[in-house]
Amino acid sequence: MTTDGSPAPAGGGTATGTPVLALDIGGTKLAVGVVTPDGAVHGLRVRPTRREEGPDAVIARLFALGHEAVAEAGLGPVGAVGIACGGPLDARTGVLQSPPHLPGWDDIPIGPLATAAFGVPFALENDATAAAVAEHRYGAGRGLDSLVYLTVSTGVGGGVVLDGRLHRGAAGNGGELGHITVRRGGRACSCGRRGCIEAYASGSSIAARAAEALADPVPGEAPSSLAGLPAVTAADVSAAAAAGDALAARVWAETVDLLGSAVSDLVNVLEPELVVLGGGVTRSGGMLLDPVRAIVAREAMPPAARAATVRLAALGDVVCVVGAGAIALDVLPAGAAPAPPAPPAPGPAGTTPAPTHPPHDHAPTEAARV
Repeated sequence: MTTDGSPAPAGGGTATGTPVLALDIGGTKLAVGVVTPDGAVHGLRVRPTRREEGPDAVIARLFALGHEAVAEAGLGPVGAVGIACGGPLDARTGVLQSPPHLPGWDDIPIGPLATAAFGVPFALENDATAAAVAEHRYGAGRGLDSLVYLTVSTGVGGGVVLDGRLHRGAAGNGGELGHITVRRGGRACSCGRRGCIEAYASGSSIAARAAEALADPVPGEAPSSLAGLPAVTAADVSAAAAAGDALAARVWAETVDLLGSAVSDLVNVLEPELVVLGGGVTRSGGMLLDPVRAIVAREAMPPAARAATVRLAALGDVVCVVGAGAIALDVLPAGAAPAPPAPPAPGPAGTTPAPTHPPHDHAPTEAARV
């Protein structure tokens, strides 16, 4: 049984082969674990990023967590270290190039630093792109040729798999799906532009828009339950909207409407078999998924809408850790890691097998809310 209560995968995959260390650097939290070739996560550690302390302190804590995870996993030495982080970045040299969610992280050689700390080769990838690899290889997209992954968390990012291959783009940072413009001249985005979907659907934006609405209430509207909270989060907004809070419902309706519009555009342009939504904001479940599905069915071109399924990530909160592990497994010497598990056997005609979650043996601790 996995930590989220879902059944562990049956009939596929093996933990044999060289394990790798996976480091996920988020704007809100750090997540670290040892990943085996079946996609399972061992020795998981999750801690707040505390990015205000600056890169040196955060990286020192990240690497300390990595050593803890290796010791806790008890699987012996790792063969590579994979790093998932929001871009822009240079995957080849292992350098982070001033990612907006990590102010002050200017040209940080995180890959070479990780190699020095752990004595193994590194692999660096955009976190959402790594998550797309994880969902394609181990999660909801197993056995499919094409998928779009969209993470809706502190920021909004994405990754694209087409014809079974990860799309990286000419400069290596392809798949920046969070910076699709959904409202020309709209809210300022962390990327420096205005009107991006990240500026409306990210957890930080949802919280900020709720705070702005509280400061400028609609005349005659009932007082919001959010008013008494010391700091509003996206989770608070979705819960209050579900409970009938009018202010929260307005903020949430704008969020899912614009997110659905962005997903519809992606479905029209790429015609994927699957759109996977992951990240902390998707913990709202049907509150987010159902309206986005409805908008895609209504607004995407009919052939594309019929071809694409929209669902939540199968790997849950560890998707970026599994993704960092997947890219690290890919840099191991040939033969060091076996092939990933085969996709589940087809179900009865007209059905799709439910996705399975790789087992992870420790629950996240101190995970910050989105």
